[in-house]
Amino acid sequence: MKNTATRDKLIETGAELIGQHGYNATGINAVLKTCGVPKGSFYHYFSSKEAFGLAVIDQFATAYDAQLAELLGDTTIPALERLRRYFAAGREHMCDCNHETGCLIGNLGQELSGQSDTFRDALDRVFQRWEQYFVACLQDAQKAGELSAALPADHLASFILSGWEGAILRAKTLKSVEPMEQFETILFQQVLVSDN
Repeated sequence: MKNTATRDKLIETGAELIGQHGYNATGINAVLKTCGVPKGSFYHYFSSKEAFGLAVIDQFATAYDAQLAELLGDTTIPALERLRRYFAAGREHMCDCNHETGCLIGNLGQELSGQSDTFRDALDRVFQRWEQYFVACLQDAQKAGELSAALPADHLASFILSGWEGAILRAKTLKSVEPMEQFETILFQQVLVSDN
């Protein structure tokens, strides 16, 4: 089995630097210097910067899948409470990173979707996958009578993910979680309502 410690280190460092500076402003040399890896090692694992960027997206998205599964998939907790826990974790992350990094996938979507179909398609697949966690959670809420079934769960999931990503962007801009809090308040008071 091939040792992937160096590859993982490159991806982890790349995700951190790209999260701080963006994909286009993050050079391969900066990644190598930060993690102390020679250039030959980089090209042993990645054929190009694009291949590296796609690996960063894949690894970040896979790790975030696990977080979504934990927060939104725990059926021992009422579905809407799971959503509240998800939003609380997002606000906590935003405070932990001092409102600087936000969501790596959202950042890359804004930066790269107009530049590269390869990146756009990869990022869209991640968002579609993430939406499915919301769909399942919202369907649970509808089945339990916590949430009206008037709107399809997939439409609500798309709305929530898009709105939350926008709130994250505004939180970075304002250096405050207030936009995230406002989004959540309106979501729960006006959108995620039951038929009762």
